[in-house]
Amino acid sequence: QVQLVESGGGLVQAGESLRLSCAASGRTFSTYTMGWFRQAPAKEREFVAGISWSGGNTYYADSVKGRFTISRDNAKNTVDLQMNNLKPEDTAVYYCAAGTTIFRLTYYFYTPANYDYWGQGTQVTVSS
Repeated sequence: QVQLVESGGGLVQAGESLRLSCAASGRTFSTYTMGWFRQAPAKEREFVAGISWSGGNTYYADSVKGRFTISRDNAKNTVDLQMNNLKPEDTAVYYCAAGTTIFRLTYYFYTPANYDYWGQGTQVTVSS
């Protein structure tokens, strides 16, 4: 069983930054594919960013490219999402997710169903 706990959400103004962090339990964190998703009210959960088990490959939604950066520290069992130049449309609950298999194709990262464990979410609100 893997437990994921997100932190770092909050209320900011447009143009400001936030850093989300996800702490994972389990001794095999370094083998997990990790992702960040978000869900706004009345909308489906959408992919934000993903990172391979080694950290060597990262993927981003077009809407956040150039503004968000995903990173991981396998020694600390954490994965972070640095969010810069936040916009009101970034307002959502952000979820950390772990996939216990190796994602051999890029599109696997984008699909929520490919992730096995989810955190409880952290609210990010960006005011204009």
